[in-house]
Amino acid sequence: MNLDQATPEQLQQWEAELANQYQSLQDQSLNLDLTRGKPSAEQLNLSDALDGILDGDYRAADGTDVRNYGGLDGIQEAKQFAADVLQVNTSEVLVGGNSSLTLMFQTVLFAHEFGLQGADSAWKTQGKVKFLCPVPGYDRHFTVCEQLGIDMVTVPMLSTGPDMDQVEAMIKADPQIVGMWCVPKYSNPTGVVYSDETVERIAQLANIANPYFRVFWDNAYAVHDLVENPPELANIMDACRKHNTEDSVLQFASTSKITHAGSGVCFMAASPANLAGFQQVLASCTIGPDKVNQLRHARLLPDMTALRAHMKKHAAIIQPRFNSVLENLSSAFDGTGLGTWETPVGGYFISFDTLPGCAQAVVKLAADAGVKLTPAGATFPYGKDPQDRNIRLAPTVPTVEEVDQAMKVFEVCVKLASVRSKLAA
Repeated sequence: MNLDQATPEQLQQWEAELANQYQSLQDQSLNLDLTRGKPSAEQLNLSDALDGILDGDYRAADGTDVRNYGGLDGIQEAKQFAADVLQVNTSEVLVGGNSSLTLMFQTVLFAHEFGLQGADSAWKTQGKVKFLCPVPGYDRHFTVCEQLGIDMVTVPMLSTGPDMDQVEAMIKADPQIVGMWCVPKYSNPTGVVYSDETVERIAQLANIANPYFRVFWDNAYAVHDLVENPPELANIMDACRKHNTEDSVLQFASTSKITHAGSGVCFMAASPANLAGFQQVLASCTIGPDKVNQLRHARLLPDMTALRAHMKKHAAIIQPRFNSVLENLSSAFDGTGLGTWETPVGGYFISFDTLPGCAQAVVKLAADAGVKLTPAGATFPYGKDPQDRNIRLAPTVPTVEEVDQAMKVFEVCVKLASVRSKLAA
């Protein structure tokens, strides 16, 4: 199917054939959901040993009774876990509750309202400030900025990470840019892993940026590999140490897609100065996190050997679902020009770009045929994809058979929307 070389008669014939296929799909009354990157029940079952794992022993390794108040920055065992995942020192870690999104929101809020290095560093003193947002990107990052009234400026994602030429040019030109969102490994939704050069250049941004500029390094998929010998992400903190820019990067991660998604443990890694500034404000709204849950996780996953073995079990469950999506995309669209996509080897998403102007139509067609997809535009600030192209596919929750079924619907919807767009041109 080559739309550019098709005659109007061929397009009309294809539209009629695809419309018939689509009607037969609607007649099946499907109810499938590829909207959000949640672990499946099968994955959640892998961590059911958390229930009762303490067996009445509530003492941390240093003797702390984790049932009591205190410990604003978390217990040592949980800090060690976080330090191993993010490859930093335990002195650079704060461990919180169940949500890294909460930590990120708090950090943006505290930096904006109170400053991470004293009142003079508060972003609000500088007027209307902005964040750089690589796109397509993570919708919840954009929601944080929108909620706090921070303007968002987009920068394209490349196969190596954000377009760093553009990032650097924008930062040099605009001192109102005080932050940048990053999902550096298996980026949401493209699955891209930032190249070593990209990491190195991000570590140097503080040398050309607003003095209180911060990179929000959301390493949500740090250990979520789907293949043997996965790509390695360069260590951002090591790069920052080399360039004396440790204060410019704030790292975040959690166990949300490692253990029980709704009752995991989150953590932040940052320079001592950033941690001190953050904790000074944090102490006004909490006496400490859920240390019982932190200890449960430390007992379940006591070291990196245990964590890697655990994540291989996740990969065995997820990989067939990813294979189904990628095989269907390749079979349906290779050589057609109707769409492009990355082939991620980890993370939770596959990003698909339709022809310009077709994404919303594809999502609506799929919904009307019983397949829910993430809303078109969700991967852009304010929900507005200027080219109306990007669709995020999240295949982890349905069974392999359901993913395959959903992709058959997706294929027809993409083709039908593309043909109709060409006919309307």
